[in-house]
Amino acid sequence: MVTNTYDIAIIGGGINGCGIARDAAGRGMSVFLAEKGDLASGTSSASTKLIHGGLRYLEHYKFRLVRESLIEREILLRMAPHLISPLRFVLPHNAEQRPVWMIRLGLFMYDHLGGRKLLPGSNYVDLRVDVAGHPLRERFSKGFEYSDCWVDDARLVALTALDAAERGAHIQVRTEVTSAVRQGAFWKIETIDTQTGQRQTIEARMLINAAGPWVANINDRCIDAKSTAKIRLVKGSHVVVPRMFDHDRAYIFQNADNRIIFAIPYETDFTLIGTTDVDYQGRPDDVSASPDEIAYLCAAASEYFTVSIKPENVVWTYSGVRPLFDDGSSAAQEATRDYVLDLQGGDGLAPVVSVFGGKITTYRRLSEEVLAKLGTIVAIPGKNWTADSSLPGGDFDVEGLSVLTRDLQQAFPGLDKVLLGRLARSYGTRAHKFLNGVTTLDELGEHFGAGLYALEVEYLLANEWAVSAEDVLWRRTKLGLKMTTEEIQHFTDWMQNDPAAQAYSTA
Repeated sequence: MVTNTYDIAIIGGGINGCGIARDAAGRGMSVFLAEKGDLASGTSSASTKLIHGGLRYLEHYKFRLVRESLIEREILLRMAPHLISPLRFVLPHNAEQRPVWMIRLGLFMYDHLGGRKLLPGSNYVDLRVDVAGHPLRERFSKGFEYSDCWVDDARLVALTALDAAERGAHIQVRTEVTSAVRQGAFWKIETIDTQTGQRQTIEARMLINAAGPWVANINDRCIDAKSTAKIRLVKGSHVVVPRMFDHDRAYIFQNADNRIIFAIPYETDFTLIGTTDVDYQGRPDDVSASPDEIAYLCAAASEYFTVSIKPENVVWTYSGVRPLFDDGSSAAQEATRDYVLDLQGGDGLAPVVSVFGGKITTYRRLSEEVLAKLGTIVAIPGKNWTADSSLPGGDFDVEGLSVLTRDLQQAFPGLDKVLLGRLARSYGTRAHKFLNGVTTLDELGEHFGAGLYALEVEYLLANEWAVSAEDVLWRRTKLGLKMTTEEIQHFTDWMQNDPAAQAYSTA
């Protein structure tokens, strides 16, 4: 029995699926989104945490992709200034790699391709005197500096979904699509709740397969309109080590294999190093950083840092599978990061779009392109609107995070300043929502460790689709990095057994 009929149904709760849901809902369309796990539980939480133009793509002549990404970089910075922040990158010159003239030319193009307005341009850095040179080996005496942006990727997905829901979209996590059958001008879509086993059938005029690395599997297994586009699964792994340097800039290192890696300040106390590019043949659900990848990243960074990094120094790893469009590139790092949209349908048949490739920086533009592509077959209401919008909590100026933090400290003088700073970065202006009326730490409820209190957890359960301890510790926050094994176990037990947590998870 069909329970509801929607304009558009979306498979996949990563950044692309949630972005499409938000854009469509903002145009007045009825939207259904099904995610078999948690929001951002796949590729979208396994990025290098950057909103960037892709400096290295210039070497592969991907000028359109770089230009689009640079334009999107500033649009997204304005949309979510709490989740996205400017970050300066230091590129030590390695005489054995790219020559100075090539780097200068690339940075000149990078400064000017995207109509940069908010971020400072590139410049030369004397690493013999600049603080950025202190952690580096003596042979790196000169370098260059340029701008990109840092992003909390998993929270970007969650808040995109939240905005979609507040505009009317129906977001269902832990909901797997088991079949999608075209019946004339409609899709009949069957789902199952992966926690309760409850089944549901809906109808939709349009279908989007934004399942990321599962896109081909979904097309083959569930959808009766077969796509001919090919996917190339490329694994990218990262390692996290104790903080390697005291300043707030990041590094981009050139390697002997012509790849680059980043070393980025991460969650105050750590340094994030990545990424790898390895063709992947396994199940996306099983992806993890291999010992060879961990050793590679440690060795590559150690070529630059005075302090060698060894695998035993690694405190955490994560890995994701990029669902790249297979353009026939011989090396994984050369495969295009651009997106390809495969449309089928028309002439009375309900359309389906399968999304291949893409990067987190261009998700908003991809969403517009998906709806434009559907518009060649069916009428899509409204106009492009998201470029001038803000995500929940992001309704303040790009440079206003420090002001917001001070406002929170004045409004809640009884709370820890470090805690309030983290809440400002995570929730923006909406931090006031769940702190309303709180005057003391005791009123935040049980403290689980690392500044995580029951009040925040209950807010995440009620408003951001969190269900498990993993959802909270590793996606909605990254506090699992700072909690002890005992604290994590206690919090996991609380999530599984406490009546307050269960009331939300079974709602």
